[in-house]
Order: sequence, then C-alpha cells, then structure tokens
Amino acid sequence: MNFKKQHFLLSAVLGVLTMAACASCGSDNDEPAPVTPGNPSAGGDEKVEPASTDIIYEANPRFFAKTGALREIENQLPRISGMGCDVLWLMPIFEPGEVKSVGSPYCIKDYKKINPAYGTDADLKSLIGKAHSLGMKVILDWVANHTSFDNTWTTSHPERYKKDANGNIAATKDWADVAQLDYSVASTEEGMIDAMEYWVKNFGIDGYRCDYAEGVPHDFWKKAITALRKIDPKLIMLAETSQKGFYEDGFDMIYDWSFAPDLAKAMGKGKIASFVNDARTTITSLPEGKSILRYAFNHDVVAENEFDRYFGSADGVKAAYALAAMLGGTPMIYSGMDADNVKGKLSFFNYSPLTFSSTLTADYSAIDAAYKETADVRGGTFADFSNGDVAGFTYKANGNTLLVVVNTANSAKSYRTPIQLSGEVMEDLLSGSEDKLPVSLNLEPYGYKFYLKR
Repeated sequence: MNFKKQHFLLSAVLGVLTMAACASCGSDNDEPAPVTPGNPSAGGDEKVEPASTDIIYEANPRFFAKTGALREIENQLPRISGMGCDVLWLMPIFEPGEVKSVGSPYCIKDYKKINPAYGTDADLKSLIGKAHSLGMKVILDWVANHTSFDNTWTTSHPERYKKDANGNIAATKDWADVAQLDYSVASTEEGMIDAMEYWVKNFGIDGYRCDYAEGVPHDFWKKAITALRKIDPKLIMLAETSQKGFYEDGFDMIYDWSFAPDLAKAMGKGKIASFVNDARTTITSLPEGKSILRYAFNHDVVAENEFDRYFGSADGVKAAYALAAMLGGTPMIYSGMDADNVKGKLSFFNYSPLTFSSTLTADYSAIDAAYKETADVRGGTFADFSNGDVAGFTYKANGNTLLVVVNTANSAKSYRTPIQLSGEVMEDLLSGSEDKLPVSLNLEPYGYKFYLKR
C-alpha cells in the first residue's frame, strides 16, 4: 500500500469517528440533524395549499370591567383586531346561578339571558356589529352538560335533569355547584338546540366553543350542529376535548390539551427537540380540513398555574406563544397575556379588570403578523433543526423558505444556523431588515426570530 492511499484511508476513518463523536455532543453549537416529522408534502418547492391564518382571542368579560364588560370589550376590539385576531371567543355571558353557586361563569341560570353585570342585549348586538365591521367573528362559550340549580329549567322542565337516590336534581360527578342534565330525555335535546339557535338567529353570532363536550352524547352534537348549520353553514364549532371522534360530529376544531403543559415541562430543560417532534406529529394526524387549538394559556391553565412562572418567567409566555403560532394548528391569545404586571394565578371567577399593555399588544401583533405572512410556506415541508434549549425548524414551499428559531431558556443562547441557510440573505420578519444569516445566531433569553427567504 502506498503512502498516499494509506493516508487517505486513515483520514477517512478519522473523519467517520469525528462525525460519530460530534453527533453525541449535544451542545448549543452542534449542527442539529434535520428530521422531518409531519411533512404535509413530499418536497419543498412545489405549489402547496397555504396553512391557516386564523387566530382566536379568548375574552373573559370579568377582566375587562366590573360592570358594562360588553361595552368595554367592544372598546378594545380595534386593539384586539389589530393584533391579528380573527375570532373573538366570549367566555359565558349568560345570567349566572346563585343557588349553591361558587361564582363560576359556567353555572348558567338562563340560556337566553345575558348577565346584567356584563350588559344588555343591545350591548351584545353592538359588540357583534363592531366585530363584524372589523372582519372578526364572535363565538359564544356554551355549557351543554349542566346548569345552575336555580336554572329556569329546574322548575319548567325538571325532567331534563338526572336525579339522586331521593329523587332530587343531582349535581354533576365533578362539580357540586351545578346540576347534571339528562340527555336520555328528548326534551333536553330539544331545549338545548332551541337555546343555541336563539343566539344565531337573533344576534348573528358566528359559532360556539362547547364546554366539556365529552360530557354530552355524540348524537346530540350531531343533531345540534346539523340544525345550527341550516341557519348558518359557516358557523365555527370548537369542542373542549382532545378526542378526534368529535370531528365526526361536525366540530371544526378540538383542543391540543398537552401542548401547554408539555411545553412548560420542556422549556429550559434542553429537551425542546422532542417537544417539537411530538407537536408536528400531532398535526399530521388531523383529518383534512380540521384544526386543533394551541395556546400558552387559556382560562383553566392560568387559573391553576402562575402566569409569571409557568414558562420560566413572564417573558417566557411570548416564546411559548411563538411556538403555538408556528408549529401548526390555530393559535389563541387569552385575555391577560396582553396585560401589564400579571403575576400568579388568574381566577376566572373574580371580577378583576386588567390594564392592557401597549407593549405586549405590539409584541403579539408582530408574532401574529409573521404567522399570517407565512401562510403559503407553512403549508409546505417541515424540517426540524432543534437543539438543546432552542427550537429551530424550517418550512419550504412555493419556492420560499421560513426559518423559525425560539430560545426556550431564561438565558442567552447561541444557535448554529442550519448549514444550508448559513450565508443566505433572508428577511427578518420582526424587524423588516434583510440579513445575511451568520453561522450562529445569538438569542436573548426567551428570544425568537422568524426569517423568510422568497
């Protein structure tokens, strides 16, 4: 064997060993190997259908005003719409019960009356009209599983309720403040569908978010959604469940229950790549034309967890939302995420008006603008380059490439730019500048960047 050939073979062996060693290093500066869970298309440059641009804003009226909340929400609509939100979800606006009540807005006394503390029928009609003029849709929070113990039905239609051993109206298994409805009785279905139709016919609402959908039979939801869509075929129907069987009932969207808690566990723990992979795998399993709701906080999560600690700090909430927006599905902002000085848990039982932040509004506006601008490329091929605490991934479609980078740690990180994009000139969607991507990107604690190459 001559020296040159021997030297070549030795170099090749050393190269293989070096590559194997580097693959197990796991530092922030390693080049992460791309994986492609959940590719909706086979390649990166063919024409593909754009991804959704819908964004939901969940409004708790009790966070807007102690009285006249509907008018105050209407006053805030230009700001909410300006963030890029297309759908306003109003948490229950109905007259609440008093008997055995613990103050929950999900304890309904009358399905056809507005809580007088929130406002009047005229206030709701004005709010809906304003939302429609801004291009927004309005959905109501509907509670079909139970009512208050002083609901009008308890006297006019007692047959609609489950009974205890003594023949009295029974509480639900999980909540003692509300009475369990009985859907084996035809009258219950009839009364509930009539009540749901009332708000579509008389107020022009655009759909429902259906509380505890699993507590109500599938047959009811099929009948109700069929009846409602005879009035308005375009109604939005969101089910509070993670069970995909509810798509078959006619729901457009269900929950990704695991998104927020799994992300909270992964942030700052060096395991974000596994989270990204799972999130994208979920997207690939959705039926065509259906979506899944993703958020950093909703009313339940922030009532049970501290706002300024759940994702490491208050700044971590924006990073979490950036991932909710860019990993697929329909993102949602909860009222409070856009408010000043929010700390601790936020009970949705209390009347606690918040001061909404112009700075946070601008921050979420920027994320949402990037989300909407990239719809055509987010429908394309996904590749994951996440590493350590940094979620990094690309989409490619229609000749465009989107790079999303999110630091999930409360410390600065250096992230190795995917090698095929290093040196490329791309638009920074947050600043509007045209940047030549360096070998490594420096990220502030909980920092995020969106780059687009057209």
